[in-house]
Order: sequence, then C-alpha cells, then structure tokens
Amino acid sequence: MRPRTLDEFVGQVHLVGPDGPLRRAAQRGRLDSILLWGPPGTGKTTLARLLADAAGARFVTLSAVLAGVADVRAVVAESRAAAVEGGTVLFLDEIHRFNRAQQDALLPHVEDGTIVLVGATTENPFFDVNAALLSRLRVFRLEALTDAEVEAIVRAALDDPERGLAGPLGPEGGAVLSGDALAHLVAVAGGDARRALTTLEAAVGLAHDAGARDAAGRVAPRLADVEAAAQERVLAYDRAGDGHFDVASAFIKSLRGNDPDAALYWLAAMIAAGEDPRFIARRLVISASEDVGMADPRALQIAVAAAQALELVGLPEAQYALAHATVMIATAPKSDRAGRAYFAALADVEKLGALTVPPHLRNAPHPGPRRFGIGVGYRNPHDFDAADVAQRYLPDELGDRRYYDPSSEGYERVVGERQAARQASRDEAAASAVGRVRRRPAPAIDPPDVRAAAPGDARAAAAAPPPADPVAGRVADDTGDRGD
Repeated sequence: MRPRTLDEFVGQVHLVGPDGPLRRAAQRGRLDSILLWGPPGTGKTTLARLLADAAGARFVTLSAVLAGVADVRAVVAESRAAAVEGGTVLFLDEIHRFNRAQQDALLPHVEDGTIVLVGATTENPFFDVNAALLSRLRVFRLEALTDAEVEAIVRAALDDPERGLAGPLGPEGGAVLSGDALAHLVAVAGGDARRALTTLEAAVGLAHDAGARDAAGRVAPRLADVEAAAQERVLAYDRAGDGHFDVASAFIKSLRGNDPDAALYWLAAMIAAGEDPRFIARRLVISASEDVGMADPRALQIAVAAAQALELVGLPEAQYALAHATVMIATAPKSDRAGRAYFAALADVEKLGALTVPPHLRNAPHPGPRRFGIGVGYRNPHDFDAADVAQRYLPDELGDRRYYDPSSEGYERVVGERQAARQASRDEAAASAVGRVRRRPAPAIDPPDVRAAAPGDARAAAAAPPPADPVAGRVADDTGDRGD
C-alpha cells in the first residue's frame, strides 16, 4: 500500500500539499539534499522514493544501523560510474545512528553533488546530526498522522482491489472493518501508518481463522480481534529520545499553565511508558521553585516530600505522592520572581565580578580586624523596632539595585506588603532627625575572669571583652556574624 504518487500520499499537507515545498520540488524535477525528521510510520521513506522518481534519479537505500563508511564509498563509486542524468539519491535511514566521523565522510560527496543525500531520522537532528552536515541539508519536519488520516489509510487498504485486502492479496470475499473495531485500530496506531496496516493485517488473519464474516461474506474482524492483534497500545515514547523530552516538556508546561488534568495525563503517560520516576520527581521539585516560588512556599515542601516518598516506598505506591505534588503545583498560584531576581543578580556577578564586601558586613571574630574598621558599624536588626534597620548590604558599586520584585500572587503578596512597610519605615526614619528607635538595650556581657592569666600573656588580651561599637551603641560581639 505504499503510495506510488504524491496524490496517493496521505498526511504532511504542509510539505506535499498544493503549495508544499516538497511538492514544488517534485514538480520542478529537481531535488536538493534534505533531511526528513519525524515519528515512525509518517512517510519518510515513501517521500524519498517519490522525490527521487520525480527527479529521474537513481535511488539507493542504506540504513545507518547496518551500514558504514565503506558502504557510502561504494554508493559514491557506483554513482560516478553510472552517471545517471538525474544523479543518485542516497536515502540514509536512521542517519542519527552514524557517528561524527561517519557523518563527516558524507560531506565532500554532498558538497560536490556526487550524491543527493536524503536522510531520515526519528530523533532531533539538531542534537544528533553534526553541524557541518546539517548546514548542507534542508530539514523538513513530518508530524504524526491524525486519526482521520490513519482511518483513510486503513479504508484504502480494505478497498484496494490490486494491493489491498479487496483483491488477490486479501481473503476470499475481501474484508470489512467498522464501528468500534475501526476506532480502536485507529487509536492504537498512534499516528503510525505502518503500525495501522500491520495491525489490520493481523486482525483480518485472526478473524479469518475464527470464521468471523458479515452478511456479504467478507471477513469482519471484531473489536476483540483488533485488541488481540495490537496486544496493547505502543506508547510513542522513547526514554532516550524526543518522546522523553516532548512529554516531559508537556508535563512541565501543564504544571506552569495551571492545568491539573493535563499535568496528570502527562504524568500517567510517563509512568506507563517506564520513565524513571526519579526524573519526574526532580521535575516537580524544579517546577515548585521555578514556577510557584514564593507565591506558595509549601509547593517546594510537598514536591520534596514526594521525592522522599518515592525513595521510601517506590512504585507503584509512590504514584499517589507524585500525583499529590502534581496537583498541588498545577493548582498553586504562580510566581517566578524569585528565580528572575536570582538570575538578575547572577548577571551582575558575571558582568562586574565578585565586588568587595562593605567593611561593616565583614566578619570580625576578634578585636584585631576592628582596629582597621572591619566589622565596625554593623547594626543588628534585632536590636531595633520591628527587627529592621536601614543599612547598606549591597556593594557600593551596585547603588540601590533591586532584584526581587514580589508579585501580587498568593503568599508573595504578603511578602511584597511586608517589604513595602519596611521600606516606608526606613524612609520615615531617614527623614527624621532621631532615626530608628532601639527596641531594647544591648544585653550586658559579663567580662571573663582574666586574673589567672600571666602578665603579658596574649591569651589575656584575647579574652578581654571587645570594645563597644560607637556607631550602633551596642557591644560589638558580632553575635550574628560568626558564620566563619
């Protein structure tokens, strides 16, 4: 049932429709080197054959799974010897299976026109085909067939008297498929024409053996026959290929888009296809911070808890925890302001480098550095009203840069209001002559007993209480600055 002309070809209207670029190439009778990228059973090999025929070219097929550089050289030698007017089209299936050196071996022959290369791949060529070869190819993306297109292919196979089931190749009296059996066959095909035809042929064989016929004497596979022929739906999912990244992308975007139903569907699709559940858990943790962020800080807690539950109980029980976190993240208010703020700060670090820490913020664990102004002037916010006091925390070179701008979503609205109130209080204090009022006096510190120390012992000086901080009006014990 392989199409013999572009008019018989089903699907890929954007490529072979009236204004499609591949149809125009066929009409011109000229074919350039191209790469056909798409899922299995969407017509890549067929298109290559039809385009070669339209160009009057010699058509040679190689599979990158089995072939090597020697096979390519043999095709090149044959092409030069044959000297066909339309040239030689080398169809290289699964081109992504060639390693870099093998792909490089194609370059000079594609460059000088000795061969017209038509590559086919189910994987993303921008990852799996090297840039030098890719720059010499036009990439065309083929999409999975729609259900209507798959149904059209199945019906054509049932009705064709020459190559289909209505002629000598089919059972006596032909075959018919309708209702729920046809719907199920189309569904299990998953947009793959090859799988649809294979399943159809197997179902007709099962029905023929069981003597299932309609009133007109045609073999009529039942739903049970189609189910038996298909066994189960083959999920279009490859843990190492595009299926992995496409479904994961749909999952993440559904979480971000506040659609718990879609997120649960893609979660189920990944688990049913055998995806590593730890990968799913990691994506949930990332989304909880990247997409929900401060709008609902609980989202990160629940995502981390789901990841821990997965390690604790494993599948299948951990499906509940993964679903729990999925629904939580998908329905939570969203804000990416924390992440945006971080990357804005990172951009300044990368542009300006690690700037000097202001002296009053530096660590001063003993009196020595204070003689040079290190640690002097730091004011502990806990000693002031509302546990806040205006002082500089950014390097001087950054001025009053603001990275974090809270949104009005969820809990982040509370954060924004709190920050605004603090800024208002700071502005008010700056405008007054008095400044911020201390909330309480600094706690008294009993001096250590140094009487036992020998005169001149350095330990006696080190044990002495540090000098008072004249700026903050508190004992400079750096209580909150001992992180070193």
